[in-house]
Amino acid sequence: MTSNAALIARRNRTIGPYSPLFYTEPLQFVSASGVWLTEASGVRYLDGYNNVPHVGHTNERVVRAMHEQAATLNIHTRYLNERIVDYSEQLLATFAPKLDRVLYGNSGSEANELAIRIARQLTGATGIIVSDYSYHGTTITLAQLTTGLKTREPLGAHVRTLRIPDLDSDPRPESEVLAATLAELDAAIASLQEAGFGLSASLFDPLFSTEGMPRIPSGLVAGIVQRVRAAGGLVIADEVQSGFGRTGSHMWGHAATGMDPDLVTLGKPMGNGHPMSAVVTSEAVLDEFGSHNEFFNTFAANPVSAAVGEAVLQEMAAEQLQARAASLGAAARTRLEACAARYDFVRAAKGTGMFLGLDFAVDGAPAPELAKQVVEAMKARHVLISRIGRNESVLKVRPPLAFGAAELPLLLDALDDALSEI
Repeated sequence: MTSNAALIARRNRTIGPYSPLFYTEPLQFVSASGVWLTEASGVRYLDGYNNVPHVGHTNERVVRAMHEQAATLNIHTRYLNERIVDYSEQLLATFAPKLDRVLYGNSGSEANELAIRIARQLTGATGIIVSDYSYHGTTITLAQLTTGLKTREPLGAHVRTLRIPDLDSDPRPESEVLAATLAELDAAIASLQEAGFGLSASLFDPLFSTEGMPRIPSGLVAGIVQRVRAAGGLVIADEVQSGFGRTGSHMWGHAATGMDPDLVTLGKPMGNGHPMSAVVTSEAVLDEFGSHNEFFNTFAANPVSAAVGEAVLQEMAAEQLQARAASLGAAARTRLEACAARYDFVRAAKGTGMFLGLDFAVDGAPAPELAKQVVEAMKARHVLISRIGRNESVLKVRPPLAFGAAELPLLLDALDDALSEI
């Protein structure tokens, strides 16, 4: 087995040194099963981070469906295939009735790019509103509105940002925070209109994941939706992190938070590691877009992808993964709140369902180094987590939904131990 140092050197000579690696000493994984990853040294790590293998690494149902369909037929959407229609019907059945049409892609970036394209065509405007610390993909369009990662592209002239507040760190009364945030949104919309861009869409992750899972004022999401619609824009919900039962209470993050979207974008967990994405919308939106565009995607919505996506939904139902996320998430949240009460450097417990975290602060100031120490301490205990937020001071615990009652205590006990060490 190639040593980590030798492999990093080869990696740098091929794909370059600019693609980030986790941890001070990176890990080289060689196999996985369920919620466990095996490193080149033979050591197993509990996966408390990755939402891509949503129903578990190398899930038997998914792998079997992929193999059987690949051995039978794989072709693009300009030929009829019943499996693609079967999957589309099953996927759309998980949405509200008005969201009854779907377009497919291969990545979350493709889905968000397409949703923005649709919004621009339907509204005749180009302006867009995102949060001031967010990430939605890697295309040129999306790079121009990326605020949560380093990009050389400047923020587009047609982009306005909104600061998503966090009541856990904002000392003002909730009503004051809500009013100030909506006033900021009003100013952003007015600025776009005055500059001649208009408003085509808002694009938000319903859980505001990259932002650090802030505790937002009641009424904020509804206020955003109302104002965007009143200005003629469409509402896009980015469900790449928030969807597929992650919240426990709902299949989709927008339903959990009360966001009423015109377009919903899907990605990562959709194919359990197989590249899949989608834009879900209404018949009226699709008819307006489709009647003016000959749109197709060579690799999207092929029968193998449909088989994989169908297997993910079947596994979720068979193992009751959404309900499991609700029950395990509630138990985990209770433990995390106890940590927040016990340690003065933990400002608050974060998240819902199986998307959780802890916010670190010292004397009221974000403490990213403490968060980093805990992530490394968890790695030393063979548990994988990460950190998020504007200051990278919030732990990110977002495991596969295949995570079970046997694994949760292992993660939480390791976290307790790591916090005691810190």
